[in-house]
Amino acid sequence: MTWDSFDVDQIASSNLQRSRHRFRAQLPELIWNTAALEGNNFTLPEVKTLLEGVTVGGKRLEDEQQIIALSEAYSLLDEMVGSGRFSLSKDVSDRLHGLLARHEAIESGTFRGEGRVQGGGAVQLASGGVVPGAEHGEGGALLREHFENLADYLGTVDDGRRRALIYFASATRRQFYFDGNKRTARLMMAGELMSSGYDLVSVPFSRKLEFNNALDILFDRDDATELLRFLSTCTLPG
Repeated sequence: MTWDSFDVDQIASSNLQRSRHRFRAQLPELIWNTAALEGNNFTLPEVKTLLEGVTVGGKRLEDEQQIIALSEAYSLLDEMVGSGRFSLSKDVSDRLHGLLARHEAIESGTFRGEGRVQGGGAVQLASGGVVPGAEHGEGGALLREHFENLADYLGTVDDGRRRALIYFASATRRQFYFDGNKRTARLMMAGELMSSGYDLVSVPFSRKLEFNNALDILFDRDDATELLRFLSTCTLPG
């Protein structure tokens, strides 16, 4: 995966306390945008109702489970960041994925190839066609190697904003998991931004077309430039 220059100046500096406060205040919107981009039919008011512990009638069980799982994963992320236990590590990624994808992925909380199921990783482009995912190797060895190489590279990147966005693009392209890759990478990106003293980035549902176009370029050409430039403009309002 390659990329050209991209600007991160729109992502404002913050502090841990303020970033976590904004994270918690925006949580229903964060969850709704994340779920809506996956095709979940819950509206924002319905997400707020469900998060308050009230069942919303007339909705698919799968959509409800996805919202609740996302809420639990976001809460875990907040705890990790607040306690200083967050890092761009496989262990953290696996824990978050194990929560948010437990009702959907063939095997949640493990990379492709690490469990009993083999294969996977192919991606359907929004514009049509299919792009194969990275080979996982025996027991997931190749994906673990990809992750280690990514972590090593990010260790050389001084700007936390760039680390967060590059992580999202690379993890999304590699398709470490059978499902839930973008959602997991989004949580990891948020955790790195907050931990590094920056405000959040969140892709709004209203910009789905731009997001999908940037993803298509990433998967079809292995070029992350459009996606990185797009993400850098997805700052929270206010």
